[in-house]
Amino acid sequence: MIRLTTLLALLCLGISLQAAGLAGKKPNIIFLLTDDQGYGDLSSHGNPILKTPNMDRLNAEGVRFEDFCVSPTCAPTRSALLTGRHEFKNGITHTILERERLTPKATTLAQVLKTAGYTTGIFGKWHLGDEQEYWPTARGFDEMFIHGAGGIGQTYPGSCGDAPGNKYFDPAILHNGTFEKTKGYCTDVFFAHAAKWIESVKGKQPFYVHLATNAPHGPYIARPEDKALFEGKVEGEDVQNFFGMLHNIDQNLGRLLGKLKEWGIEKDTLVIFMNDNGGTAGTKVFNAGLRASKGSPWMGGIKASSLWRWPGTLNAAPVNKLCAHIDFFPTLAELAGAQLADDVKTQVEGRSLVPLLEDPNADWADRQLFTHVGRWPKDADPQKYKFTNCSIRTTRWHLVNANAARGGEPKKGAKGKAKAKAAPKAPGPPAKDAIVKAGPEPMTSSWQLFDVQADPGEQTDVAAAHPEVVKELATAYDAWWDSVQPLLVNEKVPLAPVNPFKTLFEKQFGQ
Repeated sequence: MIRLTTLLALLCLGISLQAAGLAGKKPNIIFLLTDDQGYGDLSSHGNPILKTPNMDRLNAEGVRFEDFCVSPTCAPTRSALLTGRHEFKNGITHTILERERLTPKATTLAQVLKTAGYTTGIFGKWHLGDEQEYWPTARGFDEMFIHGAGGIGQTYPGSCGDAPGNKYFDPAILHNGTFEKTKGYCTDVFFAHAAKWIESVKGKQPFYVHLATNAPHGPYIARPEDKALFEGKVEGEDVQNFFGMLHNIDQNLGRLLGKLKEWGIEKDTLVIFMNDNGGTAGTKVFNAGLRASKGSPWMGGIKASSLWRWPGTLNAAPVNKLCAHIDFFPTLAELAGAQLADDVKTQVEGRSLVPLLEDPNADWADRQLFTHVGRWPKDADPQKYKFTNCSIRTTRWHLVNANAARGGEPKKGAKGKAKAKAAPKAPGPPAKDAIVKAGPEPMTSSWQLFDVQADPGEQTDVAAAHPEVVKELATAYDAWWDSVQPLLVNEKVPLAPVNPFKTLFEKQFGQ
């Protein structure tokens, strides 16, 4: 009877027993990061049209972080994930114009994992520098299979650009320093190469796979059979293609999960899924009640999915603590048993999520997370844009300053000095969100305060009722802004005369 009682007690404590002692367990790690998918672009988050059964499987079978923040655009988020600190501290204030390059002084997650015995591979999107000294192979990755710029076929003034003529079908991909002309749809190509590499290294040492899809980033081009699934269900070819691109990612994820089981490594492999910023085309259909979208400091610009599945080790559970992309690095370092050098410890400002993976109800101190969209014009004085599209999150509060200023991306293919176009202005209620012409450079603050626990859609400004909260968070923002200024190392860098991917491609193929 005593033994039966003990057994029942142990079963009741399943979560803590199963996940206990995660530090140093050295799982294989597969990290899937999609490009421009929003929080609402999962059926498990309530999307009424898009069905994502394999993403939903991660949601149902893993630890799901339900208040997880990223940056408003792609390169900033990617740098924060790989360094454990805010993108401005990595020198990244844009996605182009040499301001997307991850400072060489930063230590990356891949470098740290290698010290713990991992082999590392990246497949798909990098977007942290297209010059050779910035490539993943110079930042700790053993295997590199990437496109250039922020998207397949993109080209901007300076060094940020993909191989000439690249399309979503049959793209030329840089594989360990040499271009390969592939066959097939880009997402299928990336998953297939990642699976091939995993099969070649599994069982020899733990591996880290950084699988970052170009999809569903615009231009919205899906396989015809995937787009056809949404014809007649949603209006507009953009949304049909966007959902088709996500359907394709989901199907590839399902096949990869099946391979892990077939190879007998499913229980040795942690699979993590995230999206890199707020939603885009899909917000026309569903935005999970969030305000705004990609490129804004509102929750619709910075809330992301964060799903962690590790069968036999992590029990399915929601986590309602405030977490962020900067927590990714220290979490994986702890799981890998990596010993961080003193300078790396100083670099990392995120927290390890291991306590929450072990116990979703673990104590978790409140914190302040800072957002700034950046994207001010080339060679502009950042001080003039201090209060442009920025915010501060705590568990309860979101202090938002959504002034819009001139900036944004130059026109695709532009030559010479970049010509700016209007950046998104902070929207009103979700149904009225729109891109509008920008106003003058905002030199002063205009804070709005939202209680995101009571008002997750950020519809009611309560700043007048809580002046002490506004003062506290605004003061913290001032100190944070001052702290990042010495680290904005890319601001005055002259534009490279030519895209290095173009130069290498033409040299290789004699064009």
